[in-house]
Amino acid sequence: MAKALRWLLALVMLVGAVGAGVGSATAAPATAAPATAAPITAKPAAAEPDIKDRILAIPGMSFVEEKPYDGYRFLVLTYTQPIDHRHPSKGTFKQRFTLLHKSTDRPTVFFTSGYNVNTTPRRSEPTQIVDGNQVSLEYRFFTPSRPQPADWSKLDIWQAASDQHRLYRALKPVYGKRWLATGGSKGGMTATYYRRFYPGDMDATVAYVAPNDVVNKEDSAYDRFFASVGTPECRTKLNAVQREALVRRDEIVARYQKWADDEGQTFTVVGSADKAYENVVLDLVWAFWQYHLVSECADVPAPTASTDELYAFIDDISGFAAYTDQGLETYTPYYYQAGTELGSPTFDTPHLDGLLRYPGIYTPRSYVPREIPMRFRLGAMRDIDSWVRHDARRMLFVYGQNDPWGAERFRLGKGSRDSYVYTVAGGNHGSNISQLAADEKAKATAAVQRWAGVEPAAKPLASYDARLDRRDVEREPALRP
Repeated sequence: MAKALRWLLALVMLVGAVGAGVGSATAAPATAAPATAAPITAKPAAAEPDIKDRILAIPGMSFVEEKPYDGYRFLVLTYTQPIDHRHPSKGTFKQRFTLLHKSTDRPTVFFTSGYNVNTTPRRSEPTQIVDGNQVSLEYRFFTPSRPQPADWSKLDIWQAASDQHRLYRALKPVYGKRWLATGGSKGGMTATYYRRFYPGDMDATVAYVAPNDVVNKEDSAYDRFFASVGTPECRTKLNAVQREALVRRDEIVARYQKWADDEGQTFTVVGSADKAYENVVLDLVWAFWQYHLVSECADVPAPTASTDELYAFIDDISGFAAYTDQGLETYTPYYYQAGTELGSPTFDTPHLDGLLRYPGIYTPRSYVPREIPMRFRLGAMRDIDSWVRHDARRMLFVYGQNDPWGAERFRLGKGSRDSYVYTVAGGNHGSNISQLAADEKAKATAAVQRWAGVEPAAKPLASYDARLDRRDVEREPALRP
C-alpha cells in the first residue's frame, strides 16, 4: 500500500512515461473557451523588466536560488502563506515553489505533484503543449514547506487549494495570460480540488491518473480490476509469487532485518520488520501493475525460484525501504490525508488466506506516528465528485487502462461542459496525452491549446527537450498515488 502510495509520487512529480497504445475516451458537451484573451501568436519576446526583480517585488516572496537553463529563467523561491487561511493572523510558514519562466506573453501552467517540489528544471506535458511558463508548488506540510510546530488539523484539501489560490493571485498581475492547472496522480487530484474550491482562477485543468475514492469503505472496483487486468496467465503468476513470498517470510524477514540493521533503518512506526514485510508483500501485485506492462510478465519469477531471486524481485517491485521509519517519514503528510479525507484502497486477497498475520495493518493509520491524531472526514470526496459531474468546465482527465489507481476515477456527468476523459490502452500510472491513440491525442492536444488561448497545432508548440521533458519515474509505495 505504501509502495502504491509512494510509487505514485514519481509520477506525480512529472506526469510521465510508460505505456502506450490505443485509447478510449468519454467527453462532456463542449462550450466555447473562456474569452479572457485572444489567441496568442508566436512572435519574438519583447524586452521586459527582469522577471526575478518583478517576482521579488511581490510581498511575501523570498529568493532561494536560480539555475540557468537555455531559453528559460528557472527560479526556486518561497512564498509566505497563512498556516490557516480561515484565520490568517494565527501564524505563517514559507511555502517553496519553482518558476520556469519563458515570457509574460505566454500562458502559464500551474503544476503540483501533491508532494515535494522538484528543484531541477522540468516541464510538464501541458507546458510543452502550450509552450508556456510553469509555476510548480510544493504541497503544504511536505518538508521544508511545513509550519513549525505542525498543527496537522490544518492539512486538508481546502487549505491546500487556498495556498494555490493565494499564490495565483500574487502572480497573476505578472503573468496576465491564461492559466491551466495540472498534475499527475495526487497532483491530478490536487489540481481538481483546486478547481472545485476556486473555479474562477484557472481557465482549464489537465489531470493525469487521478484517483477518486468517493466512498472510502466501498472498494469493490479494485476487486473487479484485479480480476480482469492484463492476462489470466500474468495474474496467476503474480498471485503465485506473492503467496510464495509469504510462505518464505521467516527466512526473508531475517534477511530484511539484517539489511535494516546494516543500513540504520528502523521500524518504530509500523512496529517490526515482520509487519513491514507483510505490507511490502501486499504491495507486490498492485505495484507491478502501477508501473509495469503486460509484456513484463515474463520477468515474474516462478514460485520455485531461489530465495535470492525472490528477494530481488520483491525489492525491485515493492521496495523494502518503503515501510521503514526513514522511508515513511517523507510521506507522512500524504498518509495523514489518505486517512482523514482522501481515502485509500482495499482489496481482497483470497490467494493469501492463512498467510497474513496482521489483519487491518494495510491502512494509512499504520504509517503515521501515533502522536499525530487522525479522524476521517466523511463527505469530502463525495463533494468533489459531485462538483466534477455537475459543474466541471474545461477539464481533461487521462488514465491508464492497467493502472490500479484508475479503478476508482473521475467521471463526467450531464452538468460537465467542454470536458473529457481519455484512457491509454494498456497504459499504467505513467499514462499521458502523448500515449493516446492518434485521433484522441490530436483532440486532447487541440483542447489544451484552445483553453490556453494559443495557436492551434497538431503537436506540442515547444520542441521536445530530453532534459526538460524527462518524465522521472521514481518507484514509490503502492498505497500512495
